Amino acid sequence: MRVVELAGIGPGPFAAMLLGDLGADVVRVERPGGPGLAIDPASDITNRNKRSVLVDLKSEDGARTVLDLAARADVLIEGYRPGVAERLGVGPDAALARNPALVYGRMTGWGQNGPLAADAGHDIGYIAVTGALGLTGPADGPPYAPANLLGDYAGGSLYLVIGILAALQHVRSGGPGQVVDAAIVDGTAHLTAMLHGMLAAGRWQDRRGANLLDGGVPFYGTYETADGGYMAVGALEPRFYAEFTRLLGLAEGTPGREDPARWGELRAAIAERFRQRTRAEWTEVFEGSDACVAPVLSLREAPDHPHLAARATFTSHGGITQPAPAPRFSATPGSVRRPPARPGADTAEVARDWDVPGLERHAERHAPGVGATEKGSQKR
Repeated sequence: MRVVELAGIGPGPFAAMLLGDLGADVVRVERPGGPGLAIDPASDITNRNKRSVLVDLKSEDGARTVLDLAARADVLIEGYRPGVAERLGVGPDAALARNPALVYGRMTGWGQNGPLAADAGHDIGYIAVTGALGLTGPADGPPYAPANLLGDYAGGSLYLVIGILAALQHVRSGGPGQVVDAAIVDGTAHLTAMLHGMLAAGRWQDRRGANLLDGGVPFYGTYETADGGYMAVGALEPRFYAEFTRLLGLAEGTPGREDPARWGELRAAIAERFRQRTRAEWTEVFEGSDACVAPVLSLREAPDHPHLAARATFTSHGGITQPAPAPRFSATPGSVRRPPARPGADTAEVARDWDVPGLERHAERHAPGVGATEKGSQKR
């Protein structure tokens, strides 16, 4: 499968990386001085398993060159604000005219229509209006953003990939190509489906820190240890809770879980026990049990967790420790085949492999890597 990615930041590159991890031939089209993370491109893992070409879309033949790529592709991904791709001459109508079987993936925060469609935004704003951000944080404090994992990647990238794969199945069943409008607000709202069901059934309170899965109960949350670490507790079912309290060593007379009126006392008792030992000591206590307790690890610590190490959940490639491709397949496993693409470095190679000679003219005009470390100002 061939994928053209019009370079951007955030969910579009991650979606293209995921397709690359699964085996697609992904070509990232960079523009001179275009968007990029404020890091060395060699460390930008979201650009692994891709090749990069340089095309100035504002040049006389820029749009034609991108459409030449689209004519040879199965998928095109763009993350501009609505109307920008059309103004550049590489919108859906132009691309599908060249390739009627093309799946044209559009990645935005607000979507292609609606009152906010043309507005700038970032992950935190998208998850705010869907109700998802309001789920996070303590009852007596402000919500906090879980980096950009919930909006950009879960509500955005993954829904774009699902849409692309479904549209490809439609094409391969004899249907025409089409546009996939993947909006972060749509995907993030979709992720809250179970909670809306619980809300309708009266099993979820519409406020933070008052529910089964948001820290409202003392047996589902995090507790500080003697050394300033944290343990995560998810002992929801009675038999798991019994194992948890046995191993934790709660004193006789501690209130049970059946009386919500005394959950404050129970929470305090659990917290006091956890403060008696270090994170490593508690990890050893609960290891191999059904108590549903785990240490809260940092990004640097996670790859060394024994279970993740045994499953090779993380891998090292080009000197960078990084998450391995997921999910796993019995016959066609994903892999990290290429390091992060350097802007424009693969132009000649792609021109040859995809038979698009016009690419090389753009490479001659601009030195590879121009603007590669500048932070893009474009908002989705």
